This record gives sequence, C-alpha cells and structure tokens, in this order.
Amino acid sequence: MKKILALISVFIVFTNTAVANDGTIAFVGARIIDGTDATPLENGVLVITDGRIRAMGYMDDVTLPDGTTVIDVSGKTIMPGIINAHGHVGDVIGLQGGHYTADNLLRQLSLYARYGVTTVNSLGGDGEEGFAIRDIQNNAGLNRARIMVAGSVVSGTNEDAIRAEVNKNADMGANYIKMRLDDNLGRSQKMPYELFDALLDQAHNRRLPLAVHLFYLDDAKYILRAGADLIAHSIRDKHVDDEFVGLIKSKDICYVPTLTREVSAFAYAEKPEFFNDPFFLKEVDPAVLRELMTAERRERVKNSPTAAGYKAGLNIAMENIDLLNMADVKIAMGTDTGVAARFQGYFEHMEMHMMADAGMSPMEIIRASTGVAAACIGAHDVGTLTPGKWGDLVVLSDNPAEDIRNTKSIESVWIAGNRVPD
Repeated sequence: MKKILALISVFIVFTNTAVANDGTIAFVGARIIDGTDATPLENGVLVITDGRIRAMGYMDDVTLPDGTTVIDVSGKTIMPGIINAHGHVGDVIGLQGGHYTADNLLRQLSLYARYGVTTVNSLGGDGEEGFAIRDIQNNAGLNRARIMVAGSVVSGTNEDAIRAEVNKNADMGANYIKMRLDDNLGRSQKMPYELFDALLDQAHNRRLPLAVHLFYLDDAKYILRAGADLIAHSIRDKHVDDEFVGLIKSKDICYVPTLTREVSAFAYAEKPEFFNDPFFLKEVDPAVLRELMTAERRERVKNSPTAAGYKAGLNIAMENIDLLNMADVKIAMGTDTGVAARFQGYFEHMEMHMMADAGMSPMEIIRASTGVAAACIGAHDVGTLTPGKWGDLVVLSDNPAEDIRNTKSIESVWIAGNRVPD
C-alpha cells in the first residue's frame, strides 16, 4: 500500500504543478446555483482560497483579497461538481476487465471529471490502488474526480465468511459496505435474509453504512426495517406503495435510481441515439462503438430475455421516481457506471435527463446530483458551493435550471479550484 501511495503521489504532484490553486481565485459575474434549496444567485461572485470556498454572494457584497486572480464568467452558470452516488472506478478499459491499476483508475477519474462529475461513490470492486488514491485526494492540488470506496461486494454462503469479508473491507478503510440482495431476474440464488442480517450487523459493528443492490419491492421493505443505509438501485418489479414510502421517510434513507444501468442492458440491440451525440463522441473510443454494433452482439441483445426483463423494469423504475419525488423522498443521482458499456461521465448526464423525463424538475435534479447526493453518501466536504467546502464546480454556457439538458454545455470544470485539463 505504501508503495502504491508513493507512486500516485508523484503522479499528482507532477500533473498539478502548473495548475495547483495557490492563493485566491474569484469567479465573477455568473449565475450561481449552489446545490441547496436557495434560489440561484444572479451576477454572483464565488471566491476560492487554497482549494476551498471562502465566500459566495452578490458582487456588491463580496470583497476580494489583495492578489486575487479574477475569472470573468459573466453570463455563464456555475453549479457544484456533479456527485455520483453509485458508480464504479475499476478494471475496465474499452469493454474488457482485468485492468485494475492506479493508472487506469486515475484515467477513469479524469474522464469523470471532464464530464463535470467531481465525486464518485465507487460501490464495489475496489482494491488497494483505489484506497490509496482516495487517501491522498484531500489536497489543494487535486484536478481529477474524488473517489469513495467500498472494497469488495460482500457475499458468502455462511455467516462467518460474510462477517470476515465485511471486516476485511473495514480494515482497509472502506467508506461503505456493499452487498447484493438480488436473483438477477431468477438466474441466480438470492442471499437469504438471515445472512443479510448478519452482514448488516457486522457492517454496523464496524460503524460503516451498508448500500444494498436490489430489484424487488419486498426486499426493499425488508432492508429498510432491518436498518440498511442506502438503496443503491431502483425498485423495478412493482410500483412503490404507501408502506414503502412511510418506511424510507421514517428511516431517512436515500434512494439511488440508476436508470442508465437498465438502459445499458438493452440499448445495444440497435444503434442508440446517443451514438450520434458529439458530447458522447468526444470521449469514446470508436473501436468500442464498432464492437458494440457488431451484428452478432446486436442479435444477442435483441434475443436476450434478460435485456427484455430490464427494459420492462425501467418503465416501472421511471414511474417510481415520480411517485417517490412527489412524496418528498430523498433521491440521489447515481448510474452504476464503470461496468463495460456503461459510459463514465456521459451516462451521468443521461441519468439526469431521464430523471427529468420521470417528472423531476431541473432544480430538483441539480440538488439530487449535488447537495443531496453528497449528503446521502456522507461526502460532507463537497456538493454545495458554501464556505469551507472544496471548490469543486462546473461552469456552463447555458442555464440547467431552465433545461436540465443544459448540463452538457460545459465550458470548464474545477476541482479544489484547479481547472480540469481538457
């Protein structure tokens, strides 16, 4: 671990030498959406000193320190960096796994950042390199996305094995414990509730929150009664009912829909519309698109009962977002990106746009993707543009409060007051 940490530290010092935030910078003249319930601030000033937000307010109310570097963003919109409450930073290059290295993790975190995603809660598949990268990110020289880690996805066929796996992740310093309570549409055996209970007990013994992958409404009710801490996917078999709404609100638990996870299961039966989107094409490897569009692969997806099952589940997931949002349940944006064919960075914007299609307003989605998401995953130093937090933000040419699809109008991304390289 120490060797990995040293190598990553050298990489960060080298790449940040020219851009590290040293002193005070001020973004002047923008509309500022701060990630809270506050009304957007017109003609505002955002001041960052040594990587952290120092002040935010109207131009006439903010005094800039001597020597401040002023950045004119008149007519632009600033919002907090996007928080992905359920992603993965792992071993995939292209469509292939087996590449879990520090270089590949940093490549993925830089890709997320270029799309304005400045924090990723990586829920599973995390190894030593991911923990080491997490451990050195609280510095004013950072210019790639932040990561939270869960270690392995805990599984096992007996209580001793499950408790041991929880302990292994906890001993490494996990932010979360992650488990799956799912049968993959009947294709595998679901973990029995008594083993889930042991897993949850051990996670809480180690003072760690438990994020649960699930599909079914009955399982969601069970894990809420038991005391789980995050619902990491949509309920996709049935519409949520009053009992579920009462449980999730009384427990004050967040719900992460991951709509694009379903999209990735069936979208490649034909050429997806987003394959023509310049915002997508600017970062994708054309060889990956060619492989996804081979006749053999398309036919396999087209004839897959699993793909059809998840496509049907997406319709219910979308309707459940509307029901839960109307009931004031805390919804946090998450995508499950990082798995092959779930495109990091781009899918986060697609997720927000689908949340709008499901009935959420632009401001509700912005909060779900910034301040609410950060609070849901315990990322207390990011998510809102308030004094004391890290200066992680996105500058947009168009206003996402008018149309959430304007999140794609990225002009620049800043992490700890450092501009993310294009």
